Amino acid sequence: MKWNSVFIDYITYLKIEKGLAKNSIDSYGRDVNKLISYLEYNNIIISPIDINETTIQEFIYSISKTINARSQARLISGIRNFFEYLIFEDYRKDNPTDLIETPKIGLKLPDTLALEDIDKLINAIDLSKPQGERNRTIIETLYSCGLRVSELVGLQLSDLFFEEGFIRVLGKGNKQRFVPINSKTQIYIANYINDIRVQINVQKGFEDTVFLNRRGKNLTRVMIFTIVKNLAIKIDLKKKISPHTFRHSFATHLLERGADLRAIQQMLGHESITTTEIYMHLDRSFLKDVVNTFHPRK
Repeated sequence: MKWNSVFIDYITYLKIEKGLAKNSIDSYGRDVNKLISYLEYNNIIISPIDINETTIQEFIYSISKTINARSQARLISGIRNFFEYLIFEDYRKDNPTDLIETPKIGLKLPDTLALEDIDKLINAIDLSKPQGERNRTIIETLYSCGLRVSELVGLQLSDLFFEEGFIRVLGKGNKQRFVPINSKTQIYIANYINDIRVQINVQKGFEDTVFLNRRGKNLTRVMIFTIVKNLAIKIDLKKKISPHTFRHSFATHLLERGADLRAIQQMLGHESITTTEIYMHLDRSFLKDVVNTFHPRK
């Protein structure tokens, strides 16, 4: 069995059988490619069926000199998933990563923005240009709906259910969820669609895409990152932010104001409540208020 052929089958499995998003598939693919490159560079001729724990450990040790503990943990997880696939297909009986310890990493709390900073970012947008109205709508939508950047660029006109007060979001693994959208953000989106988007020569295949570039095609994730980065520079924001920062801020601000954690989980599209619980570590002061307000022996 050759690495390249089984790698292609693995990618197909992730896409067809598991239904993972492109970004996740690319990430898993990079992990396996790093192992393949290591074997080729060191002239280690061994098949995916025969490779053992020792070789995997040597690979991890080698690459640990260039990446941090969090990246190591992610890499080991990706390699482990690849060998689980080989077991699933009956190519192997064991997983050579089972006894490899994952580096211990501290809890990484997500960066968030204060409401004042979000207002500054939005106010810094040049509304004299058509893309200014679009960019303001993008920031408002990211923050008010807690969207991932991939979910925002994939948002369709047919996903907007303003009368019901929801938008339909296609999240990780092609899983759909409905997220509430407030009236202010609805107005921004409607104004952008009716005043700005209508003037764009929409290219074939993008007729249903909400946010378009000047050439009438969908915006890329990189473009959204650039918009956010330039706004942060414009207001001289000291912390490093990304489109995901608005998603973190959305969840944190809701939790701080007493929103139910399960409701936030559903809106964010987290499969496990454990993922959402990280926001509990950001500011625990509101927990005291909950106890003081609702406990029978307050």
